[in-house]
Amino acid sequence: MSVGILGPTFQDLAMNVNRNISSLSIIFVGRASGFFCGSMIGGILFDCMNHFLLLGVSMWATTFGLFLIPFCKTAVLLIVVMSVFGAAVGVLDTGANVLILALWGDKGAPHMQALHFSFALGAFLAPIVAKLAWGTTVSAENHTEPDLHHPALSQSPEADPDPLIAAPDDLNLLWAYASVGMYIFVVSVFLFALFLKKSSKHEKSMASAQVSRRAKYHKALLCLLFMFFFFYVGAEITYGSYIFSFATTHVGMEESEAAGLNSIFWGTFAACRGLAIFFATCLQPGTMIVFSNIGSLVSSLFLVLFDKSPLCLWIATSVYGASMATTFPSGISWLEQYTSITGKSAAFLVIGACLGDMAIPAVIGILQGEYPDLPVVMYTCLGSAIFTATLFPVMYKLATLPLDLQGKENRSENQKVLPSSSRL
Repeated sequence: MSVGILGPTFQDLAMNVNRNISSLSIIFVGRASGFFCGSMIGGILFDCMNHFLLLGVSMWATTFGLFLIPFCKTAVLLIVVMSVFGAAVGVLDTGANVLILALWGDKGAPHMQALHFSFALGAFLAPIVAKLAWGTTVSAENHTEPDLHHPALSQSPEADPDPLIAAPDDLNLLWAYASVGMYIFVVSVFLFALFLKKSSKHEKSMASAQVSRRAKYHKALLCLLFMFFFFYVGAEITYGSYIFSFATTHVGMEESEAAGLNSIFWGTFAACRGLAIFFATCLQPGTMIVFSNIGSLVSSLFLVLFDKSPLCLWIATSVYGASMATTFPSGISWLEQYTSITGKSAAFLVIGACLGDMAIPAVIGILQGEYPDLPVVMYTCLGSAIFTATLFPVMYKLATLPLDLQGKENRSENQKVLPSSSRL
């Protein structure tokens, strides 16, 4: 919910700091930069500290950031707060994945899907909370101008100085962020309760029970999956964040319809992740990745070809959200089958995702502002789908072929060692 609420409230935040959407897209860089640092720190800390304590602290910091965001009246302060918020989410994201792998290892594909289903469910509910439950005071006229500029948004800070922190003019913006922040605070209380309940003896026994494996091309696989997650997450966040603005400005939808379209994307995303919990018990993670790549490739192609059609936008958005649903958790579970993922390895993969979260939406926001008549968001989704669909067969070949060769080498070494050991 904390990540998904930015998309439908992006224009409201821009008005709150007197900026236009194109110039404020830098907040994606701020959030992803914090996410980058939080992922690195979390990857180190989760290998040596209590998981539940770190998760609880990170959720406290997330709550603080959500309560402070609506009070930011300058773009610089908003970017700083977004960075702190992103760092907390980075620790949380890395730690949750590490905890699942620590508990279930390569048998944890259904549990990994369930974990990421909770993210999709929150992202589905975020637009409903932001726009449909609390509503909005922003006029629809602000979203129909092709250049995405409004006179109020073009005022310079020198001409009309604002305080750094003040209550927002749109109280619905405040209540939207406060409601999500309060929910996260409640969840953090349960995490601290688990921290107090868990004993260090249990943690040591859990760590000793882990089985370590390492593929011959371990680092190469990590680097390729890093690139895979970079483009996949970049396209996912770009579409989820900009589909609301794209629908209102490019297609001419009403604000309520655009919020519904945003919820359809995250709704099908969440529904397929929920179904993936059961599919993961009978399908290999690699098979699920192939199906996801095909679906995202076909749907993004239709989004490019029929970008002005509202009907195609509804259908293709549903298919695209469903196709993107299982890729990230399946990718982690797939790699765990061939090589063990430690806290630092998980942090490396999450960093790849957050770099995509940082770079791609920021660039697309600038390009969409410069070329409002072109479906830049759709071009991005299609390019990402082509890249990931091409990269996965390379990763699969690299992961499987060396394992067979490594097995033959191990058997030949064992045959050489056995006679000498018998003589001894």
